[in-house]
Amino acid sequence: MDRPLDWIAITDHAEYMGVAQQIREASPECLASPTCKGWYEAYKTSPAAGTKAAIAAVVGMGTGKAEFDASNLVASAWAHATAATEKWNRPGVFTTLHGFEWTSAPGGKNMHRTVIFRDNIDRVKQTVPYSLFDSENPADLWKYMDAYAQKTGGSVLAIPHNPNLSVGIMFTAETFEGKPMDRAYAEARGSYEPLIEVTQVKGDSETHPFLSPTDEFADFERYWTVNFGQQAPDPDSVLAGSHVRSAYKLGLELEAKLGANPYQAGMIGGSDNHTGVISEREDNFFGEFANGLPSPDRWKNPLLMKKDGTPLVQVWQEQAAGLGGVWARENTREAIWDALKRKEVYATTGDRPVVRVFAGWDFAPTDLERSDFAANGYAHGVPMGGNLMKAPTGKQPAFMVHATRDPVGPNLDRIQIIKGWVGKDGKAQERIFDVAVSGGRKIGLDGRCKTSVGSTVDVANATYSNSIGATTLSAYWKDPAFDASQHAFYYVRVIQIPAPRWTAYDQKRFGIKMADNVQMTVTDRAYTSPIWYTPAK
Repeated sequence: MDRPLDWIAITDHAEYMGVAQQIREASPECLASPTCKGWYEAYKTSPAAGTKAAIAAVVGMGTGKAEFDASNLVASAWAHATAATEKWNRPGVFTTLHGFEWTSAPGGKNMHRTVIFRDNIDRVKQTVPYSLFDSENPADLWKYMDAYAQKTGGSVLAIPHNPNLSVGIMFTAETFEGKPMDRAYAEARGSYEPLIEVTQVKGDSETHPFLSPTDEFADFERYWTVNFGQQAPDPDSVLAGSHVRSAYKLGLELEAKLGANPYQAGMIGGSDNHTGVISEREDNFFGEFANGLPSPDRWKNPLLMKKDGTPLVQVWQEQAAGLGGVWARENTREAIWDALKRKEVYATTGDRPVVRVFAGWDFAPTDLERSDFAANGYAHGVPMGGNLMKAPTGKQPAFMVHATRDPVGPNLDRIQIIKGWVGKDGKAQERIFDVAVSGGRKIGLDGRCKTSVGSTVDVANATYSNSIGATTLSAYWKDPAFDASQHAFYYVRVIQIPAPRWTAYDQKRFGIKMADNVQMTVTDRAYTSPIWYTPAK
């Protein structure tokens, strides 16, 4: 890494946690199991082959059945992980959060959650990670979280994880068992899962061209045809349940019917790297698994395979992402967790732009330039993740947005506000507004800038120039179509200028030529948690 992180949560899979070390050490627990002993024998012959066999078992956990009893090694691994997390926590400098990943994947459909604790080791050591082998039902994970809180007095939250591979089951109007969602279930999901991971190494989950055909930035690092079960989904039936913008729209519809919104969640990014190397930059990308570590041939290595053994997804389709930004008063475990819980967070696809937004009923254009911008924003409005309630008569929500580029990253193209609302017919709709653009371009009466920022990317040399775009952009914006009777959400999307993708850097670094279908440029972006509007009851 060329720059340190401010905070981190290492969230290892609960299932078989610690098995790699147990295999390396030939532990008695491993050798007592024919399955684990087989992995050990394969590892002795070929470390790569042993690793591949163990990963295949983990990826194939959609059956919900354990290959062997791993409870002892999981407890040992959790003790080791929590001790390391506690050791390296440096309040005010570098914050570490205790956590793990619950890996439910029925039929290969990704329902993973990362589970993040607010607490120190004195509390987290009183539990062990909840596993797919305990249950594949999210409601049972929530019961585990409740039990932890009641036993220890601690706090914990869960974050749905790369929903783009869920084949439509991450965001639905039903429970896990297929029953219609009621208010109690909607309230529970909204409480236990205040965030959604919108972007990571296995692709971006904001929206999809099929779902948002008028969004020219929708086709970004998309997986079109795959899940962990290697099924090719039908876009008509599954894409909406796998992408965050559609989940927000469904949440509005459910809130209008049930009085509670299960998907009133913020957006955050995570790396999901499994190499021990957390590097999300395009020019220094280390891949997700060992077969994605830098090499001349990694781009064509398989990430997922078809049943006939041919690649379904290749390493070149991984993206160098993502990161989560939090607005917290101090760099401590408690302050950062509290920011996650209240959704005052945003996601980026790898770079580190700074983005801030407030909305309120009485902001004026001059408030955008105040020296006490944030203090005024909190005093008279709500930040990202907040909720505006019951509009005063004749008022429209006013938004104030500041965005600054990553100091060593690409300039900014534009700031957009994505709006979703429930129309008179009870169906959710969406609209994109360009609210600030670089380079003196104009925003039309329809709220859109049709002029592209252009590109300075030189693919052959893996370079670009910040001669276009802007270092900072700001916007004051009022919704011209606001209807005080309609449920709505608004989130900010900041689009950067095009830059070389990690594949272009590899092509230059290794002196190779990749296939013509390999993407060579990237238009990175940031997504803020929404601000919601809830009308009078």
